[in-house]
Amino acid sequence: MSDKFIYMDYNAATPADSEVVQAMLPYFSEKFGNAASKHHFGNAASAAIDHSRKQISELIHCSPKDIVFTSGATESNNLALKGVVEYYYKENINIVTTEIEHSSVLDVCKSLNASGVTVKYVKPDEYGIVRPEDVEKAIDGNTILVSVMTANNEIGTIQPIPEIGQICKFKNVLFHTDAVQAFGKIPVDVNEYNIDLMSISAHKIYGPKGIGALYINSSKKIRLAEQINGGGHEQGFRSGTLNTPGIVGFGKAAEIASSRMYSDFQKEIVQRDILIENFLNRISFTYLNGSKEKRLPNNVNISFEGVESGVLLSNLKNIALSTGSACSSATLQPSHVLKAIGKSESQVKSAIRFGIGRETTNEDINYVINKVTEVVNKLRN
Repeated sequence: MSDKFIYMDYNAATPADSEVVQAMLPYFSEKFGNAASKHHFGNAASAAIDHSRKQISELIHCSPKDIVFTSGATESNNLALKGVVEYYYKENINIVTTEIEHSSVLDVCKSLNASGVTVKYVKPDEYGIVRPEDVEKAIDGNTILVSVMTANNEIGTIQPIPEIGQICKFKNVLFHTDAVQAFGKIPVDVNEYNIDLMSISAHKIYGPKGIGALYINSSKKIRLAEQINGGGHEQGFRSGTLNTPGIVGFGKAAEIASSRMYSDFQKEIVQRDILIENFLNRISFTYLNGSKEKRLPNNVNISFEGVESGVLLSNLKNIALSTGSACSSATLQPSHVLKAIGKSESQVKSAIRFGIGRETTNEDINYVINKVTEVVNKLRN
């Protein structure tokens, strides 16, 4: 077992499902047409893309025409936030978001703020949950958009999206959510939750990298300023030749996620809780980051106080783990999420994220518990 490499970073990326790969393969060679071309090859690609829109839309309970394909959730977040602000721009407008969003939302907010748009940041509680009443207080007559992530990528906390959506509907303000971590893992109904715009990605649900989508509520006739110009593809929201193999893979991954969501959830939540209980009970000065109840089934974020996360990771070479967001880990910046929920500097520096997936076995879980316990105790001594 000690020679086995264990992947525990499923919140960063998942392997493409074998059925996803098989579905994609014909669209690289046999069915290679450009979906915008009006001939047999193009029509075959276009039909496959329409089928994928349907597969994805069924998972979130929307119309297939509400799905606009992008290169990934980072582009979707950019299109949603910049698209709304630029299209509906007027003097003194503001947008509301939270302190614990993904960098692809926070960096867009910084850019918008630099161009004169006021951005209001709602602070979460100690568990990383944003209170709907705090969002409501931040909204005023000049607010045009609220953006709150469905589930946090670092600490797995699930936000009260239905309540926030209801507030936005009542206030007549557009509501966007970055649902990358939640999509395909927990039920999300865009109609029931009053979501107007939602960013999703394939590579978190056993689909290919480099393909994502933005749900845009067509019944509201929302307009967005196009961020990539050149051809008016995707109803004029996003120009560019469509990535047919990626889109086919995304659709297949969504279909599989829909059929497996309940069984994956049941397995992962048990493994998640075994990890949490063992770490907290067997290792002293160990803290769970985020809510124990309102969290993703596959996310565990633990601070092993007194042991810097980088040192711990370097001593766990055969276990793939993360210190937080995959998008910011290369910069080695302390987690803005853990700081926002009031964690001490030592707790921030000692935090590790464990991401559970479909291939994670109970044997893997037991090995990780024993190995981490052994290494933490060794490093402390």
